[in-house]
Amino acid sequence: MVRWQSLIAVSLAAASWAAGLPQAEPRDLGLDVQKLAAARDYALQGGGSGKVVVRAKDVFRWGDQDQRYDIKSASKSIGGTALGLALADGRAALSDRAVQFDPAFGIPPDTNRDGPWRERITLFHLATQTAGFEKPGGYTKLLFAPGTQWNYSDGGPNWLADCLTRLYKRDLQELLFERVFSPIGIERSDLQWRPNAYRPRELEGVPRREFGAGVHANVEALARIGLLYLRKGRWDERQILPASFVEQATRTPDAIRGLPVMHPDQYANASDHYGLLWWNNNDATLPEVPCDAFWAWGLYDSLILVVPSLDLVAARTGQRGVSWKRRPEAHPYDVLRGFFVPLVEAIPAAETESGDRRTSGPSR
Repeated sequence: MVRWQSLIAVSLAAASWAAGLPQAEPRDLGLDVQKLAAARDYALQGGGSGKVVVRAKDVFRWGDQDQRYDIKSASKSIGGTALGLALADGRAALSDRAVQFDPAFGIPPDTNRDGPWRERITLFHLATQTAGFEKPGGYTKLLFAPGTQWNYSDGGPNWLADCLTRLYKRDLQELLFERVFSPIGIERSDLQWRPNAYRPRELEGVPRREFGAGVHANVEALARIGLLYLRKGRWDERQILPASFVEQATRTPDAIRGLPVMHPDQYANASDHYGLLWWNNNDATLPEVPCDAFWAWGLYDSLILVVPSLDLVAARTGQRGVSWKRRPEAHPYDVLRGFFVPLVEAIPAAETESGDRRTSGPSR
């Protein structure tokens, strides 16, 4: 009888998670409601919707929870999940050269064909913004030798999407729904990936997606993806992504830390706090935020914030055409403080492992 009761409880819990994340009142978890409201109010300067999840409980929300938003470059972190599958399947390694998957990789333009750099670019370079492609998401020239500088690009991640499409010979949206999205409760109505906007819509007869942008999702879908990464790729009793991949994706690799950054006026010291298509706070650039924090980030300040030490996930989507106000002289991360800091402060220090929210350097 006890065994059947246990099975029924597990079944009911799974059904509940499929219908929506379990909810709890902030005060029941000892959270500071005023701090949560401050984060919400800051977020709403750019419109949109949001959801805060603490200890896997939906504790605070605003805006339309069902509306899908264009999350722009936050798509990079979501699309990069397909790289985790390829690593898990043993079908690719970060050290693999992109030309192994596509002999015409990087072409057009033809200027890339004749240079010495194209054939040296690896999947690691594409995922860490160190491949050297210009910013636009279409076909762009290479600017530097791979692994020698950091340059924020849509084109590099889009080449990564092409490599993985060729590897699996299938639509990456379908692959991710089968292997990741559906198993964690994301419905087709929650997340849609537009056809490629920068390159032909098909690649050898297969729908071609892009990693640079293109995902439209609601905050429920974003929160579930954040929870998957918070739990190191595990959902209930199923390991969906390798924990080792999540660790690599959400911390700064030694190989890119300290690399010169192109356009430092826009990206400052980005090579010190970037992983595999995820941003992070490993270098304590945001001293008020734990160093284990990491996030997906797109235009209009669409965000999936994950702070493992606080068991915190926050999803925020912005109104199209509206971004938070930035001061020209400020560090690019400063615009995040008004949202991140109140969320961190809403959780009692006693809930952290050490009682201290900060560390002096990379914590993971």
